[in-house]
Amino acid sequence: MKKKFIRQEHHRYKKLKKKWRKPKGRHSKMRLKIRGKPKSPSIGYRGKKSERGLHPSGYVEVLVENVSQLSKVKKDKEAIRISGRVGRKKRELIIEKAQELGIKILNR
Repeated sequence: MKKKFIRQEHHRYKKLKKKWRKPKGRHSKMRLKIRGKPKSPSIGYRGKKSERGLHPSGYVEVLVENVSQLSKVKKDKEAIRISGRVGRKKRELIIEKAQELGIKILNR
């Protein structure tokens, strides 16, 4: 599981979200990696090579724009993401065909 890194002093101000931002500042304890302060991302937290680039569900994402592209998808390893440029009619056809083939759809 990936570690969630939090922004410096996000708990102190409501306007600061938990989204990661690099700590800057001359006296920043987090930048200096002082013990007891939140951790910063570093190379030691990198994920396993086999898991990198995968969707959190464990499937490889494949972008699909039409029904004919579904025939190339390996249903045990790949899941489809329907392109945002596809309209409602074609989207419904893709969803219908994917269900027949037993392919997982990431953005229904």
